[in-house]
Amino acid sequence: MALNDEELITVPGMLSRYVRLPNGTKAHYMTSGETGPAVLLLHGGIIGSSATAGWRFMAPFLGAHGFRVYCPDLPGFGHTSGHESAYPAEHGNAAHVDFLHDFVNALCLDSFHISGNSMGCLNAVNYTLAHPERVSSYALIAGGLGDLVPSPDLRPGQEKSERPDIMAFDGTPESMRKMMSAIIRDSSTVTEDLVAMRTAAALRHQDYYRRRTQLSFGGEDKDIQARLSTKGRFDRLSIPGIYLYGKEDVLVPHEVFGYPQEDALPGVQFFYPEDTGHQGQTDQPELVNQLFLEFFRDGKVSWETAQRSGISDRRPPLPELVDVS
Repeated sequence: MALNDEELITVPGMLSRYVRLPNGTKAHYMTSGETGPAVLLLHGGIIGSSATAGWRFMAPFLGAHGFRVYCPDLPGFGHTSGHESAYPAEHGNAAHVDFLHDFVNALCLDSFHISGNSMGCLNAVNYTLAHPERVSSYALIAGGLGDLVPSPDLRPGQEKSERPDIMAFDGTPESMRKMMSAIIRDSSTVTEDLVAMRTAAALRHQDYYRRRTQLSFGGEDKDIQARLSTKGRFDRLSIPGIYLYGKEDVLVPHEVFGYPQEDALPGVQFFYPEDTGHQGQTDQPELVNQLFLEFFRDGKVSWETAQRSGISDRRPPLPELVDVS
């Protein structure tokens, strides 16, 4: 199946939309579902990422089960354009928080559930901390928590293991496919169309992405660091949250990053599913879709789903988040 005229994969149950933000940015987003509570899904951050690539399995599922799902392309990704001056690459993750707030305001989303994978996880954390009154609950997938639990250095040559290079894109589909092996364990989901879509998106935003990457590895402005500090703040929120970290994540193993995060968030229920890599919603869509559906719909995860999802055995289950009866 070829890409459509927007250079997107056509996903049944997902619609491509645009909204013009007050600052002139043309924000692209994918949506699914017509009624019910709103859910905001935030994609990951390696070059070529987008709402369609990250959420093509979960968004239609939640949309078909009573939710209105919104998946924006963040500045520097997908089809969002005209963002360079409004959300400078040099502002890093702070620019994404500002974009998200402008986006949800433009769509009149006064309250919503939020989820994010990888970079989207950190964006969900930062947004929830900045605007807790808007967030009903959060569900995180394999990403950072800011300075609450410092992230490992992912630059090539800095790691002590054979970690895949997530910055090896050279403009070719072959290099894109190679990079994707770092985030997707199930290679059957890495189709030619997906690679083509991500390659086209990457070529649109190479300069912006390069400047963001330099900032990430060169240190943010101290005022931005202070604004995005999560230590002693995110861990004190009372908003319900769950966190999924695949046991086969080859980018950063769950023992290295997931366990310290669990220790730092005693009020969040963690799950470590088997046969699941960095992009759990793609590797195990049926499992993760059901987990998130129950959590967003009921506020609790059933014991059966919790067990199938690899509920953490490092501490007792949280009865306010998991039905242990």
